[in-house]
Amino acid sequence: MIADSDSWWHRYKSIGAIAVFHVDLIPDQGREAEALSWLDGEERSRWQRFQSPVAQRRYVLCRAALRAVLCRQLGCPNESLAFEAAKHGKPFALVNGQPASISFNVSHSGNHGLIAVAAKGRLGVDVEEREPRRNLENLIEGVFSPHEKAELESLEGCQQLHKFFRFWTIKEALVKAHGKGLSMKVAELEIPEDMRHGAAKSICQFAQIPETSWCLEDMGTREFAAAIAYEVSP
Repeated sequence: MIADSDSWWHRYKSIGAIAVFHVDLIPDQGREAEALSWLDGEERSRWQRFQSPVAQRRYVLCRAALRAVLCRQLGCPNESLAFEAAKHGKPFALVNGQPASISFNVSHSGNHGLIAVAAKGRLGVDVEEREPRRNLENLIEGVFSPHEKAELESLEGCQQLHKFFRFWTIKEALVKAHGKGLSMKVAELEIPEDMRHGAAKSICQFAQIPETSWCLEDMGTREFAAAIAYEVSP
């Protein structure tokens, strides 16, 4: 087990029974070599297929951190842990070949990664560095509701970019939590009005997924935009 004092990941936030960890993705050959030793054969093959050294670094550091976090939460050795994907591609963990009773989600952007873990319930997390986007207008048109677009189009420059990434991460976290990816009409998942106007947290339901109540929470900092979405028990 990697000691906390030597690791490139640390607990970032606790939300009830949910633990969120930050992963430091800055270049570090020693950390990358240590992380690679944690991966199994399939994961190493995937790591090798990445064409970019940057993509390799982000993958290996996040994957090893995820393994370390899950092994600690599940009380199992790294060699017993494996992963498979559900119908729509969302991964789940296995311990000695049996599905583990744990939920998790991973996101990374630039030099930052986030891992969210809970004993049960669907959850999703997203992190984005606030880098300018050349296709920002097309993204705003494609993924936001009329109310969201109106609010974004009323802003310019850094203010627009900051709010864009805030909205984007909230929506991405929700889509990842639900687990059906591209089958969802993202523009119809309108961010609650209180969150659009600055609230850090909101509990809501959506017409596309009326069977579930969701808690959405903004976790952004000056360095990055980030959000988490998770099921609320009835």
